[in-house]
Amino acid sequence: MRYLIQLAYKGTNYHGWQKQPNVHSVQGELDSKLSTLLAEQIETVGCGRTDTGVHAKDFYAHFDVTKNIDEQFIVFKLNNFLPKDIVVYDIQKVSEGFNARFDAVWREYEYWITREPNPFLLDQSWFQNGKLNLEDMNKASALLIGKKDFECFSKVHTQVNNFICDVMHANWEIKDNKLVFTIRANRFLRNMVRAIVGTLIDVGKGKITVDEVNNILASKNRCEAGHSVPAHGLFLTRIFYPHIAQ
Repeated sequence: MRYLIQLAYKGTNYHGWQKQPNVHSVQGELDSKLSTLLAEQIETVGCGRTDTGVHAKDFYAHFDVTKNIDEQFIVFKLNNFLPKDIVVYDIQKVSEGFNARFDAVWREYEYWITREPNPFLLDQSWFQNGKLNLEDMNKASALLIGKKDFECFSKVHTQVNNFICDVMHANWEIKDNKLVFTIRANRFLRNMVRAIVGTLIDVGKGKITVDEVNNILASKNRCEAGHSVPAHGLFLTRIFYPHIAQ
């Protein structure tokens, strides 16, 4: 039987989602606790991967088990056994062919920037002092919309077949005294959002013009884009599956 699990986590204490030798990961914690509760070896397959320090408000993974389970009981037990910075919201049975990674139609991220020091958001936002031109940043964000080659914003030497992503939404707005960038796409490349945010911040500071963003995209060269902003301001916020109750 295959089940889909919905969870959230604060990524500060983890080397990302994916299990790796000799490091603390969210997947490692989840697989260990599921294996103990279900009395068999469980290996989850995540909807994607988040890097060290990145947070997830909405994350999904599927796993196979040889027997039917009481979903709500397992949710309750997991939330007692897991570290408090990982929370499970739901478990539901899905078809045997369902895949948490490949069946996702789109994903959405947010990046949080604080404009004044905030001790309560130290691990969840990036503090930026000085003036930022939000209007120009949104003009540059609009240039990202559509199906484009985003190699210039990708980490080099990644194992992907192509760098084409279909960006459906990209916008900056002020929320609760934070400057929040939201971006939605069918897929994301390694380091893509953090490199985009770094480039858009350069636009906001007047280091590059709005039109230069088109030149950066056309270059397909990571060195042409801005620096990658810190991981701790990045959140995976939504995953959409067309035939799953969410």
